[in-house]
Amino acid sequence: YRQIKHMRLKSVFVIIFFILLSSHELFASDGEGVFITYNNKSYNIHEILSKYIKISSISGNEFKAGEFLKELCKQNGLQITSMGNTNGNYNFAASVYPLEKKLPNIIFLNHIDVVPANKPEEWEYPPFSGEITDHEIWGRGAFDNKGAAVMQLFSIIKIAHRHRSENKNYNVTFLPVSCEETQCEGGIKYVIENYLDLLNPAVVIGEGPPAIKGLIENKPDLAVFGIAVTQKRALWLRLKLELKTIGHSSVTPLHYANKEMIIALNKLLNKKTKIKYNKLNVNLLKRFGELNKGVTGFILKHPKFFKPLITPKLRKEPVLAALFSNTITLTSINDDNEGRNVIPHTATAFLDCRLLPGTSTKKFINYVKRSLGNNNINIEIVKETPQVKASSQETVFYTNMVKAIQQNYKDSKIAAVLLPNANDTYFFRQHGIPSYSTVPVKIDRKYLENIHNQNERIPKDILKKGVDTYTSFVENCFD
Repeated sequence: YRQIKHMRLKSVFVIIFFILLSSHELFASDGEGVFITYNNKSYNIHEILSKYIKISSISGNEFKAGEFLKELCKQNGLQITSMGNTNGNYNFAASVYPLEKKLPNIIFLNHIDVVPANKPEEWEYPPFSGEITDHEIWGRGAFDNKGAAVMQLFSIIKIAHRHRSENKNYNVTFLPVSCEETQCEGGIKYVIENYLDLLNPAVVIGEGPPAIKGLIENKPDLAVFGIAVTQKRALWLRLKLELKTIGHSSVTPLHYANKEMIIALNKLLNKKTKIKYNKLNVNLLKRFGELNKGVTGFILKHPKFFKPLITPKLRKEPVLAALFSNTITLTSINDDNEGRNVIPHTATAFLDCRLLPGTSTKKFINYVKRSLGNNNINIEIVKETPQVKASSQETVFYTNMVKAIQQNYKDSKIAAVLLPNANDTYFFRQHGIPSYSTVPVKIDRKYLENIHNQNERIPKDILKKGVDTYTSFVENCFD
């Protein structure tokens, strides 16, 4: 009898051991990070991000990277719904529960595509190497947007492992899409047009600002977390000037296309930035005022009264100035001329303009025309994003994101912000769906300067904190 009882106990322990083992393979954690399964092996978040970076996915070529992500989601038990399977339109939803259940959905939005990696020979590590060093992970997309996406994914797999057998009031979905960087006709536009009802979004969490240090004068080491509730909209303009002159450059005409275009652009780009105060950026200054002490704090708490003091300071800080002004960036100028001694008759330039909410496209283009001071320059709208209303700060989702940040970063400071760049969340805001943009990690500004630049990389030690914060957000919504 004792032998039988001993054998039964031993069998029970063996069963428990295998249950724990299989659980560990699906999703486990240690002091350094969290692990998920891929092709019957366990990988931590650093290794998965490295694998993802190694798959080049420049806009319009997302298929291979999308297949990797989709397979990763399948192998970790998420419910897959394909929403486009071609380059330029590779998108899918990976959910804790099937979308057909029609539960209100917490959607984590990210994009598969990255910008090109120019001059790869000048990178410290090759741009698609996914190099893991002692402290960093290197490569194009390490932060924008593969790093943020992997944090979202690990969080959702963690939530699925904890709750997939329970009946929760929300679904949770990982939504990778194509061509965010170039805004093609695929990607999020295709998803919204064909799958919005099936997705049934209650809230969308997209890419946005991390916590940034140095914004509080008397507390330079204090990092302020931003949650973007709206964004500036993009307006891309093509300038074209045709001016027929003599063709040989040995004789310089008084006026020719390249010269006139450069003179006009110089007038436009050297104009002093006009600082505009609106409800959102004024509230941001007041929030900074609460965090500062003394005279600086008092001034920031009353920004409209102290405009003459605040405005020059804003102009000196590009990151803050972008939140208070319509910006114009010259991204290219060319004449398609290959001859060294030929005067081209046509010059073109492209402007990337980012407009504050409420700014009229027509009035802004009139401002550009007046500033150029050359009626011969034709201005064409290449593309623009629409006006959308800001998402409310009074929703349970905004409150739960604030709470999640505070849970994972003690004594953290949080502010609602305007995103200076455009991203795919505005497509959901167009439909009145609350959408918030944030990547809840602390990161030094030097890393942000490498986004869309050479030597893009991300610190290893921030990834787990990002996963934990996204997870806390979902758990807060479940409560």
